[in-house]
Amino acid sequence: MIRARIVIAPMLVVALMAGCKKKEAAPENPGTDTANTATAPGAAEKAEEFDINQYPVSEVGLGDFPYITLPSGYSNKGFGQTNKTFARFPFWVNGKTHWVEGKFHGEVFAAEAGHDGSEFEVKRNFDELVKQMGGVKVSEGRVPTETIKEWGDEITQGFIDGLGNVYSAPATTYLVRRNDGNIWIHLVADNVNYAYVIGQEKAFQQTAGLVPASELKKQIDSAGKVALQVNFATDKTDILPDSMPQIEQVVALLKEDPALKLAVNGHTDNSGDKAHNQSLSEGRAKAVVAALQQAGIDASRLQASGMGDTQPVADNATEEGKAKNRRVELIKQ
Repeated sequence: MIRARIVIAPMLVVALMAGCKKKEAAPENPGTDTANTATAPGAAEKAEEFDINQYPVSEVGLGDFPYITLPSGYSNKGFGQTNKTFARFPFWVNGKTHWVEGKFHGEVFAAEAGHDGSEFEVKRNFDELVKQMGGVKVSEGRVPTETIKEWGDEITQGFIDGLGNVYSAPATTYLVRRNDGNIWIHLVADNVNYAYVIGQEKAFQQTAGLVPASELKKQIDSAGKVALQVNFATDKTDILPDSMPQIEQVVALLKEDPALKLAVNGHTDNSGDKAHNQSLSEGRAKAVVAALQQAGIDASRLQASGMGDTQPVADNATEEGKAKNRRVELIKQ
């Protein structure tokens, strides 16, 4: 587990960096108590408008992300963890999905042998911890099954180690508002296993670069293929506008060499099940072919195929590796 500066423990012994000024956390909203806000199975909370500005900015010194460790008597041993350099996560706030983009860490954990754990103990620890961080509990309630389905494999598979049993237990959402990036915590406790996701907001920084037609030709001539990082809508086949300049470079390549024919192969990372990944990769390859045809390239020069997650070029255990595996390859025919 990543070392953290704040430790959750029974009765909450919290270690904070010495000498750091702490603002008093704002009182939690009436009705956010566990007994009052957990709704009936499948029912949504009454949707209320969420205004982040009603909460004070915390100046508590927190150390290094992900900032927290598990309560004494609980362990992640035998379970998985999730770490994402940049992703998004749906925090459940006042009966609505509140998407947050940034970096994330998630864990599944349980009581250790000899420790009689409880949902109350886990929630009480997180409640007190967040107060010490200068934050508040903003919401607690059951997430409707239809909403979870709408989140898709991006969340239910991509955050499987941290999402928790949201199908049967309420999700608690905490917020620590900060000038260096708001911190969000999602907690699900069902008296058997427990799970949390902690995320800190940060802006997206583009790392993929445009490969010009001249470089595409050079790589295809030397290696017979070239990999492109084409951005698609999450878990969909729609090409995002920021990738259209790259498509235009492929069009230029094909127009400069009228005899060139290409196989367009879509690839995914290993998030989600294999059948879904296969279908998604095929759909994305077809979307690229359709965009090329729309730009005037004859269909006889293009062949779309999906490879799913069967041909990784990097380790899917890291976010950087997954990003490399999500690609479109152009192969000379």
